[in-house]
Amino acid sequence: MAPRSGAALTDAQRLDWLRLLRTDNVGPATFRQLLNRFGSAGAALEALPSLVKRNGKPLRVPTKAAAEDELAGLSRYGARLVASVDPDYPDLLNYIPAAPPLLTMAGGQNLDWQRTVGVVGARNASAAGIKMTRMLAGDLGERGYTVVSGLARGIDTAAHRATLTSGTVAVLAGGLDKIYPDENIPLAHDILDNGGALLTEMPLGWEPRARDFPKRNRLVSGLSLGIVVVEAAKRSGSLITARLALEQNRDVFAVPGSPLDPRAEGGNALIQQGARLITCAEDIIETLGSADPSRTALFDRDWEPDLLPDAPPPSEDDKSRLLAALTATPIEVDELVRQSGLTVSTMQMLLLELDLAGQIEWSSGQLVALKY
Repeated sequence: MAPRSGAALTDAQRLDWLRLLRTDNVGPATFRQLLNRFGSAGAALEALPSLVKRNGKPLRVPTKAAAEDELAGLSRYGARLVASVDPDYPDLLNYIPAAPPLLTMAGGQNLDWQRTVGVVGARNASAAGIKMTRMLAGDLGERGYTVVSGLARGIDTAAHRATLTSGTVAVLAGGLDKIYPDENIPLAHDILDNGGALLTEMPLGWEPRARDFPKRNRLVSGLSLGIVVVEAAKRSGSLITARLALEQNRDVFAVPGSPLDPRAEGGNALIQQGARLITCAEDIIETLGSADPSRTALFDRDWEPDLLPDAPPPSEDDKSRLLAALTATPIEVDELVRQSGLTVSTMQMLLLELDLAGQIEWSSGQLVALKY
C-alpha cells in the first residue's frame, strides 16, 4: 500500500477497513494485498467468501455493528482510529514492511512525528542506565526530537518521564485499555496530560501476549529515525527492536557498558556489529541530521502486489506447484515465481488464498514461508 495521498477515509470506508483488518487471518500484509487486488476494503469484504471457498475454511468477519461498537469504545477513551491514508498517520511508518493499516491513537496531535528517536533498554536497568537514559532523552527532547518507547519498566519508563513536557510516544503491545505493566498506568495518563501519545495496533480489550511484544517493537523502531539501546542483556527485546530497526533501514545507536555487567552485553555486542557508539545526545543528532525519509536509499518501498482483476482463477495444479516450492524457510516472492513457473498474477492470487487459510506466514512483509 502506497503512502497516503492526503485524502482521509470516509466513515463508511473506515468501517470497511476495520472489518477487513479484524477478519480472521488478515494481517497488515494480507490487508494490503486485498486492497491492491480489489481496489477497496468494501470490495474485498464482498470477495472474501469466494476466495476462501476453495480451501473450505470460512472466515470470521466482524459485523458492521461490531466495528461501530469498537469505534464507539475508542471514542469513550478519547482515542481515534487512524488509517494509513489519513493526514495524521505517522509518516515514517509508511516506509516499513507490513505497516499497520489502522492504528489506535490517543493524544499526539501536536507532536513532531518526523523528528523521532526510539529509546529502549533493560527492564531491570541499573541506576547508571536510568541516569544515562534521562540525560539522552531529555537532551533529545530539548533539541526538538520526539522520543518513542514501549512503556516497559526500566529504561522505557525513564525515557518517557524525561520527555513528558517535550513530547513522547508510548507504543503498547495490547489494547488501549490493557496497559502493561499496571504500574505504568499513571505514567500513561501523564503522557496524555502533557500532550504525548499512546499508540497501538491492537483492539480494545486485547491482553498483550508474549508474541505481541515483538510486533510492538517493530512499531517503536518504525516510528523512529533511529533506535538508541541504553542497556540490554544478550537476549532481550531491546535487541529485537535493534534488529527490526536495521531491517527497516533505520540507524542503531548503543551506549557502551562494563563487560562485567550482563545488562551491557547486548549493547556492547551491537557496537561490535557496527552500531554507532554514543555517549551523548549530540552523537545521535549528528547522525540523524541526514536521515530524511524521502531518501529512497534509506527507505525502500515494500513489495506491492498488482493483481489483474480479470486474471483467471488458479487451478489445483497451480496450487500444487506453489506448495511444492514453499518450505518452512522464508523465500522471496520473485524467487517463488521463478521456481514454480507460475505467472505473477496466479502467484499472488494463490498466496492470498493460502494466507487467508492460515497456511503461510510473512516475514518482513516480503518473504513467505509455509506455516507448520
